[in-house]
Amino acid sequence: MSVWLSLGVVLAVAAVVVVALPFLRRPGITAAEDRLGEPDELERRRLELAEERDRALAALKELEFDHRTGKVSDEDYRELVGPLRRRAAEALRALEPRSGEAEAKVHARG
Repeated sequence: MSVWLSLGVVLAVAAVVVVALPFLRRPGITAAEDRLGEPDELERRRLELAEERDRALAALKELEFDHRTGKVSDEDYRELVGPLRRRAAEALRALEPRSGEAEAKVHARG
């Protein structure tokens, strides 16, 4: 019985070491090398447009839900949905990957 118990303990310790080994190794890269660089102006503008798109689409989704549940009247819905759709459409158009035209829109809005 003690042989099997010893074998089980050795096997358990070996399994723990194998699982923990990747976490115990020292990485080849330093913390300074592992950092992401600052985004350039174009990338920053794309991120801003993506955030604007996400905010507009979330607002549209919330407005649709509120309208369907009766929290927003038909009149208020018609008044609010147009500007939200325009905001979302403008952000989507500016994010379209169409060579020079998309680049010009990204720069023009910034």
